[in-house]
Amino acid sequence: MAFNIEQFKSNFGDGGARPNLFQVTLNFPSTVTTPPTTTPFMIRAAQIPSSTIAQVDVPYQGRQVRVAGNRTFEPWTVTILNAENFDVRNSLERWMSSINGHESNIGQDRASSYKADAIVKHFGKDGRELSNGVYNFIGLFPTELSTIELAWDSNDVIEEFTCTFAFDYWQHAGVVTT
Repeated sequence: MAFNIEQFKSNFGDGGARPNLFQVTLNFPSTVTTPPTTTPFMIRAAQIPSSTIAQVDVPYQGRQVRVAGNRTFEPWTVTILNAENFDVRNSLERWMSSINGHESNIGQDRASSYKADAIVKHFGKDGRELSNGVYNFIGLFPTELSTIELAWDSNDVIEEFTCTFAFDYWQHAGVVTT
């Protein structure tokens, strides 16, 4: 039978992974002397990272032979809830200022002094960490800190903003990524 609902359901014995059961741990470089401790609770939205392997077209006697090129990684953006103490926002601003100052236009001369790592963890419906749902971002630094929208008619909402990061690569804890 081509359409068997029971066969389909048997492939989701655990009910499937849920996109709302996750946590992001954002590490800060040592240049941010007072990093926030609240980031795992304040990062409201994130993504599992994407990656692309480019194709290289090699011409051969009027034809294009395609071979694999280099892997690239798109920037990674997280959405952050803003607390009244601006703890996470201020730390991200200090991090970006250590990379390039607003007024001085100078910053760190070694990438190792401004790069850090982040971890995205998935959790099961029973609260356990899913070992195949852990992603490590290596060599991460903020490239864009969004606006915080303010309006007199914004009642019953919490401020939020986004931060976009560049990173060197990611590692999936459940998969060998040499």
